This record gives sequence, structure tokens and C-alpha cells, in this order.
Amino acid sequence: MAERKKYKRVLLKLSGEALKGNSDYGICPDTINDIARQIAEVKATGIEMCLVIGGGNIFRGIAGATKGMDRSNADYMGMLATIMNAIAMQDALEKIGVHTRILSAIEVKEVCEPYIRRRAVRHLEKGRVVIFAGGTGNPYFTTDTAACLRAMEADCEVILKATNVEGVYDSDPRKNKDAKFFEKLSYLDVLNQGLKVMDATAVSLCMDNELPMIVFNLKKDGNIKKVIMGEKVGTVVG
Repeated sequence: MAERKKYKRVLLKLSGEALKGNSDYGICPDTINDIARQIAEVKATGIEMCLVIGGGNIFRGIAGATKGMDRSNADYMGMLATIMNAIAMQDALEKIGVHTRILSAIEVKEVCEPYIRRRAVRHLEKGRVVIFAGGTGNPYFTTDTAACLRAMEADCEVILKATNVEGVYDSDPRKNKDAKFFEKLSYLDVLNQGLKVMDATAVSLCMDNELPMIVFNLKKDGNIKKVIMGEKVGTVVG
């Protein structure tokens, strides 16, 4: 009997930090290979999937700006870091037989295609995993905002926000054992309570366009597939 999928097309948002494993920075081969394996399991069910990966494991624009760099220059460096992560993820996916395309908002034609909405949708229809790189192509916007924007442009039904905790809490559960876990939140709850789900621009964009988010623990094996199959995992924002 075929598995019943809750969604047909989804966008998975990964932080750059998710790729570094237990290292202080960079890309951990074992970690990225494990994430690729989980994505391959989802693809095998017929789900159309796209990804946005941050660049914080290599360079974070806002951190550079706080140390005296021009914010625009720092953000462009962060965008280039997302392209490096996208190439690494593409390599890991294609080694296990998952056809992948990188579409970048910053043109680097030697290694990836330029972002064109219709091209992205066509790749998804053909069963390829599409990795959106280069953020929005503009400084002052995070990869969270880029993820929301690309999800809407690609007609995704939901954003899956991968984290290293079970979902959304009122404080950091790794520091506060009494932190309260939320099973469901509205967009306004997130904004009014200042909960660290995504930045305010990204949350507002999802709210205005009624695009739901599910925040879940990436470190629990099989969670990506569980979310897509409609199992009760993480926090639903919408």
C-alpha cells in the first residue's frame, strides 16, 4: 500500500550551522551525507522538494557587520557562503542518485544556474531537488526571508524549518529545563512574543500569504519524512 503524503511540494530550510556537525565551522561530510540520505528517503515517496541553506557555518553577514565591515559587503560574502553550501549538498545528493539543480540569485554560471522562477518550477515538476542559493540576491535580507519568498514563488505548500531542538519554545531548552514547548502558534504569536522561529520579515511574509511553517528537530533521524507524512512532529506555525 502506498504511503499517504500530506504535502506534494515543500521547501526545507536548513541553517548553515546544520552542516557543520560537531565542528566549530565548515562542513562535516558525515552530517551532510546523513541529511542527503533523509532527503533521498523523502524523494522516494514522490514529494517535490526544494531547499534553502544558510551560510552561517562559513560566514554570517550580520556578524561581520558588527565587527566593522560594511553591511552590504558582509551580506554578499554570506550569500557566497550559501552557494558553497549548496554545491556541497548537491554533491552529497547526487552521489546517492538524487538529481539536483542549484539556482542562484547571484550569477555564478560556472557552478549553478541563475534563478528563474519558471525554470525552478520545471525542475521540480521533473522530479529534481532544487537548491535555491545566494539568498534573495540583496543585502539586508536573511536566508529565512529568501526561503519564504522562494517557497511562495515555487507554489510550495509548507516551509519545513529544521532546527536542533524539538520545535519552538519560549526560551532555549538547552539552557532552561523549564522552557515551555509550543505545539501550535499563530504568526502573530511569533511576532508579538519575539519567538526565534524566523526573522520578523520572513514571518510577516508568510502571514500575509498564509504559508504555514513546521519547525522540527533535524537531528532525530527520519523527522523530515515524518513531517511530510503528516505525523505530529515539532511546532506548527500558521
